[in-house]
Amino acid sequence: MVKYAVICASNQNRSMEAHNVLAKKGFDVASYGTGTMVRLPGPSIDKPNIYPFGTPYDQVYQELEGKDQQLYTQNGLLTMLDRNRKVKDAPQRWQESVDTYDVIITCEERCFDAVVEDLSNRGQSLNKSTHVMNVEIKDNHEDATLGGRAILQLAQMIESSFDIDADVDDIIDRYTEKNPNFPILHTVAYF
Repeated sequence: MVKYAVICASNQNRSMEAHNVLAKKGFDVASYGTGTMVRLPGPSIDKPNIYPFGTPYDQVYQELEGKDQQLYTQNGLLTMLDRNRKVKDAPQRWQESVDTYDVIITCEERCFDAVVEDLSNRGQSLNKSTHVMNVEIKDNHEDATLGGRAILQLAQMIESSFDIDADVDDIIDRYTEKNPNFPILHTVAYF
C-alpha cells in the first residue's frame, strides 16, 4: 500500500480536506503544514488567529466559537475545524515529522518548495525515494473541496499502478487531462 502525506501551509483547510477524503476511501494518509505557525482568518485581514502547530483542533474550535460564533460560522471556519477534529487531534508541522512517505502531495507551490528543500536539508541518509507532487489549490473552502476530489483521483491512479516510478509520467498526463484546473508539479526527492 502506498503511504501518502498531504501538505498545505497550516494543515487546516486544503491538506485536511484531502486527508479526510483519502482516509474515508481507505488510503494510508497523514497531513502536515509547512508554515511556522497555524494562521486562520480573524475578524479582519490584519488580525488573523495564530496558533502554534500542535494546538488541538477542538481547542481552536472552542476558542473561536467563544470569540464570535456568528462570524466563524458564516466564514466556514467552525465547520472546517469540526471536520478537522474528526480526522485527527491537531495540526502537525512537516519539518518536525520523522515518518517517510511514498508520495507527498502539496497544495501550493511554496509548500512544494519547502518540502523539497527540507528533504534536501535532511541529508537523504535513508536513500528512500519519494514522489513530491504539487496540486495547486486556492485556499478557500470551495476550492479545497474540489482539490480534495482531484487529489483522490490522483491517488486512485497511483494506486492502480504496479510501478509508480515507471508510470508516474503517464499518471500525471492522464490526471492533467481530467483535471486541467489543478495542474501538477512533480519531482523525485529522497529521505
